[in-house]
Amino acid sequence: MAEPARARAVLSSEDFKLIREAVLHYLKAIEDKPESVKFSNLYHRLGSAAGR
Repeated sequence: MAEPARARAVLSSEDFKLIREAVLHYLKAIEDKPESVKFSNLYHRLGSAAGR
């Protein structure tokens, strides 16, 4: 029986950088709203995932 294929990354490190840049842009637009905290946390998690 053949071994299952190794999982490939869905997003590249470049994708993480682009998404992080978009989140930062949006975060600046909503900085005075309560949901900005969630987007700030997402921004930092994306930085960690991309290896900064």
